[in-house]
Amino acid sequence: MADSRNLSRIITAGIFLLLVVSWIIKAMSGMEASAWLNIRNGALTTIAAFLTLCIYSFLYGDNPFYRFAEHLFVGVSAAYWMTLGFWSTIVGNVVPRSFPALAKFFKISFNYELGTAWHFIVPLILGILLLMRLAPKMSWISRWPLAFIIGTTAGLNLPRYLQSDFIQQINNTFITLLPGWQGVGPFFSHLSLSASGQLVMISTNVVVFVGVVCGLIYFFFSKEHRGWFGVASRIGIWVLMLTFGASFGYTVMGRISLLVGRITFLFHDWLGIL
Repeated sequence: MADSRNLSRIITAGIFLLLVVSWIIKAMSGMEASAWLNIRNGALTTIAAFLTLCIYSFLYGDNPFYRFAEHLFVGVSAAYWMTLGFWSTIVGNVVPRSFPALAKFFKISFNYELGTAWHFIVPLILGILLLMRLAPKMSWISRWPLAFIIGTTAGLNLPRYLQSDFIQQINNTFITLLPGWQGVGPFFSHLSLSASGQLVMISTNVVVFVGVVCGLIYFFFSKEHRGWFGVASRIGIWVLMLTFGASFGYTVMGRISLLVGRITFLFHDWLGIL
């Protein structure tokens, strides 16, 4: 136990020494005219590189450095969004329409034409009650505004998501299988492989139509999946797997772009290798 503690202290001291050396090197190699700006930029670059390496240290295993960076990120994010919500929602929206004295204190104009918006007091009280979650003995009070927020959000978003994710998707499947069809002769005389060509448009619409129908057949369990019905069901499985795979691949590519950005920062901004 003592040996592991000594090893941890040695590793921590070594990392701290490397950070100080990095800070000095980045400050000395700064391009700013002011020495203070070079020192500040060197410190910011070194801290950002240290936190990036702390996050990626999880690839080796869970460790105190990763937990430190994780807790710091969560804490800073929570503080940032809470501060942003205070200044944009309370100070920017509630105060100018509810409290003339506070509007004068924050040096913002009070809207006397509309008068005091007393209905803003209710969400303000609910927001204050939501902060009771920070007090262990009074955390039960925060369940009431939280339930109100969840219920209101669900009720307001239900029609919107019903329109965008249900009705709009059904509407997009009502497509013509032969767009711009003028006959076999014009079709072959104007045959083109371009994205706006009739061949590609017809093929796209047919694939969408067949994929939707086969995907719906896969979820139809009132008939046994045999014969042509089973073939359509298996095609629906392939369509679903391709869709999920494309969605997952898009997500992975987004994460890889973040990784490339961090690696570029480490090797270009910090180490100056690239």
